[in-house]
Amino acid sequence: MAKQPHLLVEEGDVHDVALIPGNPDRVDRIADQCENAELVSENREYRIVNAEYDGRPLTICSTGIGCPSAAIAIEELANVGVETVIRVGTCGGLQTDVEVGDMVVATGAAKEEGTSKRYESATYPAVPDYDTLTALVDAAEASGEEVHVGPIVSDDAFYNESDEYVEDWEAAGLLAIEMEAAAVFSLARRRGMDAGAICTADGNLVAGTQKGADSDEELPEKARNNVGRAIALTLEAVASL
Repeated sequence: MAKQPHLLVEEGDVHDVALIPGNPDRVDRIADQCENAELVSENREYRIVNAEYDGRPLTICSTGIGCPSAAIAIEELANVGVETVIRVGTCGGLQTDVEVGDMVVATGAAKEEGTSKRYESATYPAVPDYDTLTALVDAAEASGEEVHVGPIVSDDAFYNESDEYVEDWEAAGLLAIEMEAAAVFSLARRRGMDAGAICTADGNLVAGTQKGADSDEELPEKARNNVGRAIALTLEAVASL
């Protein structure tokens, strides 16, 4: 198969499991917790590094912001043999008990975005596979970390999350909001891949605290520290897959 036009990789360049943060800089932060890290390609919002964790080969690939760019990454990773993708990112809390710095493992994602709807009906579920979901939760329990486990929402309009929307999402029991998981889950299912997501809250929309820092350095201290812990949990989960 030809080299993929956006990720600039071909079959054999990457491993079967890929961690997919949004921020390209977070690729390096994940790689810092691994061994034998090697840059594979870099183009636009996509940075790809191969590495090993506890002897387990893995790939780290950024997706940029939002479902459209995440969908490109999933499609092209599937084309070159990736079998499992795990989103590692940040989110905004939608329940009062989801505090800044808390970690959320998603059991599904509401489709408040347009990309997945180009592939399928909005009534089709955007959910992780059981094994990946369980691996993330088991890794948290084994390390003594407390995480929120439940449904989230993926939204396209970062600056149009009005009070009305937030109140509706809160009433529905959705734990947090982010911008990629619905497309990741939906496309992974359609491409025969496994998928999961763990995100760290960098704000809370119900409480009115700001979310969406440009870099990890700009995150509140607890959120910044727990992004690192979420990465560690994800790597432990990968080692068990």
